[in-house]
Amino acid sequence: MSSAGYCKHIISISLGSSQRDAQAVVKLGDVEVLVERRGTDGDFAKARQLMEQYDGKVDAIGLGGTDLFVYAGRDRYTFRESARLVANVKHTPVLDGSGLKNSLERRLIHKLASNGCMAFQNKKVLLVCGVDRFGMAEALQEAGAKLTFGDLLFGLGIDKPIYSLGALASWAKVLAPVVTKLPVSWLYPMGKEQHKRTPKFPKYFFENDIIAGDFHFIRKFMPESLPGKIIITNTVTIADRKLLREAGVSILITTTPCLEGRSFGTNVMEALLVAVKGAQAPLSATEYIDLLEEYQIESSFENLSI
Repeated sequence: MSSAGYCKHIISISLGSSQRDAQAVVKLGDVEVLVERRGTDGDFAKARQLMEQYDGKVDAIGLGGTDLFVYAGRDRYTFRESARLVANVKHTPVLDGSGLKNSLERRLIHKLASNGCMAFQNKKVLLVCGVDRFGMAEALQEAGAKLTFGDLLFGLGIDKPIYSLGALASWAKVLAPVVTKLPVSWLYPMGKEQHKRTPKFPKYFFENDIIAGDFHFIRKFMPESLPGKIIITNTVTIADRKLLREAGVSILITTTPCLEGRSFGTNVMEALLVAVKGAQAPLSATEYIDLLEEYQIESSFENLSI
C-alpha cells in the first residue's frame, strides 16, 4: 500500500484550505513514513472522492478540517456530515484525531505541570472549544487551572461563557444531538474562511492568561493584540507563528511536534501512529501513549518573545 521508497504512506484529507497543504517524511524507529496533507477548500464532494480514491492505497487516512466525533464526559457525539465523508471507506482506517487528543493532550498538560515548565494552578485558561478538547480540559482542571469554555461564544456566537466541566457536559447533552446534524461550515471555519479574521468577544481573550484549543478558532476570533499570552494549540505554520509573534504572544506550545516547519493536526499524528503500528482501527489511549513514549514524540515549546 505504501509509496515507492517508503515503508508507510499516510494522507490527511482536509476540508480546510489547500494553501496549507504540506508534505514531510517522518522516521519512527526504522520505519519511514510519507506524510501528506490535501486540503479541499470546503468541498465535501471532493473530500469524499479523495477518501474513496485513497481507500486501500495508503496505510491510514486522516480526516482534517472537521471532527468525526466530539466528547463531553462519557458521551460521544458523531457529526452526521462528517460520517457521510467516510461512509464508503472500507479498507483503510480513518482517523479524525479525537482519540489522540484525549491521550496526547492530557499527557502534555501533565508533563508541563510535573516538570515545572508551566504552573497551571490558579491560571485562567480560555479553551475555545471544550467538546473538541475534553481530555485537555480535564487535565487542566486537575492541574488547578480556572477554566472558561468558549463553545457557545465561538461555536454559536452566543455571549455565554461556560465555567465548569459539569456545565459543559450538561450543555453538550442538550445541544450536541442538534448541532452535530448541522452543516459543519456553520460551526467551523473551512476553505477560504480559514484565512478570514473576524475578532469576537475580545474580553475573554484579554482576561485569561492562556488561550488553548483549535488554532483555526483562535486565529479567526483573537484580537489583533495578545501581549504576554500563552497559546496551547496545533496545526501552526510559519506564517501563523509570525502572526502570533506580532500580536505579542509570549509562548507557543504545540501539542503535536514540528515537522518541516509546521505542526500537523492531531488527525495526521493519529494516522501516523496507527500506520506505524499496522492497525486497522483507532488505538486505545494507552496504546497511543505507549507509542509516543517509544518514539519519543514530544510537543513543541517555543518562546516567541525572543
